[in-house]
Amino acid sequence: MNRREFTVAAGATLGAAALGLPGLALAQFKPEDGKQYHTLDKRVPSDAPAGKIEVIEFFWYSCPHCNAFEPRLSAWTKKLPADVYFHRVPVAFRDDFVPQQRLYYTLETLGKVDALHAKVFDEIHNKRQPTNKEADILAFAEHNGLDRAKFQEIYNSFSVQTKSRRAKQLQDLYEVQGVPSMGVAGRYITDGDMAGNMDRALQVVDYLVAEARKAK
Repeated sequence: MNRREFTVAAGATLGAAALGLPGLALAQFKPEDGKQYHTLDKRVPSDAPAGKIEVIEFFWYSCPHCNAFEPRLSAWTKKLPADVYFHRVPVAFRDDFVPQQRLYYTLETLGKVDALHAKVFDEIHNKRQPTNKEADILAFAEHNGLDRAKFQEIYNSFSVQTKSRRAKQLQDLYEVQGVPSMGVAGRYITDGDMAGNMDRALQVVDYLVAEARKAK
């Protein structure tokens, strides 16, 4: 979902090219800079541990493309090499994205991303429940067994606000134009528009990780 589509309802129908639907043939290809990915003019400082290759998924909980991509991404991350450091960064193209940024970082602080990340997508895209304001987010947290007061304290904490500001910085430094997008090694960015679909975008990421490994 690119920036110009964010005024469209989150339940918009997705085309095969955006989704990379099962059954599409993924021919072997060598990605080209400027086509399937873009090399950044300025290298982005990495948040990865020393010696690790950083891979970032930029996402937005209310984006239908991100919702469709999440199962494939989750399966892909389970097979990553030991030298790859993967993490997610929630974007904020508008101020009203910030509550969901803070939702993600609160779940991260509580160690609940693995348990509840997919449930947030389900709440929004399948159950059609609004989860983009603090009251809605607190209700979601309580419904899923989290202590409401503790969740709210972390949600409004300086630490979570700082992480949200850092996410916005990373989004801008990586020149993210839409979500889901994948940043690699502080040097490269790709997405479904560039790669053709998100399955191919993951192939591009694999290629870029290999290139970053050679350059180490």
